[in-house]
Amino acid sequence: MHLSALEADFAQKNAQLHAYVAEDGRFERLHKAAAQLPAEDSPLHGKLLAVKDIFHVAELPTQAGSRLPARALKGPQASSVSNLKNAGMLVVGKSVTTEFAYFAPGPARNPHNPAHTPGGSSSGSAVAVAAGLADLALGTQTIGSVVRPASFCGVAGFKPSYGRIATDGLIPLAPSLDHVGLFARTTSSLAPAAAILCADWAADTQKSEKPILAVPAGAYLQQASPEMLAHFEKAVTKLQQAGYWVRRMDPFTDLDSIQRRHQLILAAEAAATHAAWFHDFAHLYYARTAALIREGQGISDSALNKARREAFDFRQTLNTLMDIHAIDLWLSPAALGPAPKGIQSTGDPSMNLPWTQAGLPSLALPAGKNALGLPMGIQLAADFGRDEDLLAWGSEIESALAGLA
Repeated sequence: MHLSALEADFAQKNAQLHAYVAEDGRFERLHKAAAQLPAEDSPLHGKLLAVKDIFHVAELPTQAGSRLPARALKGPQASSVSNLKNAGMLVVGKSVTTEFAYFAPGPARNPHNPAHTPGGSSSGSAVAVAAGLADLALGTQTIGSVVRPASFCGVAGFKPSYGRIATDGLIPLAPSLDHVGLFARTTSSLAPAAAILCADWAADTQKSEKPILAVPAGAYLQQASPEMLAHFEKAVTKLQQAGYWVRRMDPFTDLDSIQRRHQLILAAEAAATHAAWFHDFAHLYYARTAALIREGQGISDSALNKARREAFDFRQTLNTLMDIHAIDLWLSPAALGPAPKGIQSTGDPSMNLPWTQAGLPSLALPAGKNALGLPMGIQLAADFGRDEDLLAWGSEIESALAGLA
């Protein structure tokens, strides 16, 4: 995408979809930055980047979708932003987020139907890529905030293994659960940025054999809507016809305890992260975010530490299960269904929560649309640390699912 093409239709598209936070002099800044780029032949040189407005960017304020004063939130530029800028990317601007990457929605709208939510909390990032207002976008996921909006907006969304991309320079929500993630229109387009951002990336990974897939049956899968389950089964059948071996098993025998543990860690760590800001500006927080922080204030350190240990054990349990049954990838719906109507809610992240808590790398793939033209996404999750394999296999699976209706 060229800067001149972006400028030609930015105002109209962004006015309708609200992918980006407002900025005076956006294109003067962009043209100046483009003129200063050294002449290079690299995959990301001159490409356009959207940055979720919880990342600090040197030349832009951070509002984090909140009503707090920007001066209270400022900080040094995130290394993820610096690394992509050093690779020649141009920061189009800050993309809209829910308040502090939780649930209070921003104004972003789904580009496939503006009457529907784009998901959250990385709403603007997914919209920017889907609407052609960025080549790549940075987001974060603490429950389902990369995979779900990618699914709703019909793009690829990558959440790496926990800790694989540095989280410095952003406003955290729950550090034990926060992951930096990426959006692009296709899985193959994610790889150049992942290679730059992920620690110790093995660029020469070659996967010749098809991965063994496992569908997580039981209560987890039954959370999805009948519409999504029917679409998902079509995807499974299409992959089997393409030569993929698919197994079914239930890795989440106590889903309720997994969800309760996630909520405990989220609330307790959000309370700690926001302690100083909440003390000074509690009246400026939206009700749902304030309720989360107050919930976390009542959680003891011993209860939090116990939950963190159990979450780590949960990762080990999944890794062991994958080894025992020779599973390469978990295959599941990326969301409960298509994007819900309205923008008052960003949708339900239940399909993403277990993989996030375990810190496993996960990927949303565009996989067709429903009868109303809304995207339907498929989710893949790999063993911890197998991010390179996930993207390589994901690109092949995305191609295999092309034309799914």
